[in-house]
Amino acid sequence: MSIFEALMLVCFGLSWPTSIAKSLKSRTAKGKSVTFLYFLELGYIFGMINKVLNGFNFVFWLYLLNFAMILIDIALYYRNRRLDAAADAAAAQA
Repeated sequence: MSIFEALMLVCFGLSWPTSIAKSLKSRTAKGKSVTFLYFLELGYIFGMINKVLNGFNFVFWLYLLNFAMILIDIALYYRNRRLDAAADAAAAQA
């Protein structure tokens, strides 16, 4: 049983909706590390591979859910980076 691993993933998973909401609301990539997000994604990939190779169970789906939420946050990072560039260009023209 992987109850402690599942609880760890639930705790991590509770933070991602907050991060996504902040990315949506702030509309800026400033202060966000996309490298950090990519390393987290890589860690979740390794966790999913481990579940496939060494005992597939419900925890795999928690890894997948966390992976999906970080992927959304990464997409918002790139959207916000474009918004930052547009705002900088508009400020330079003013």
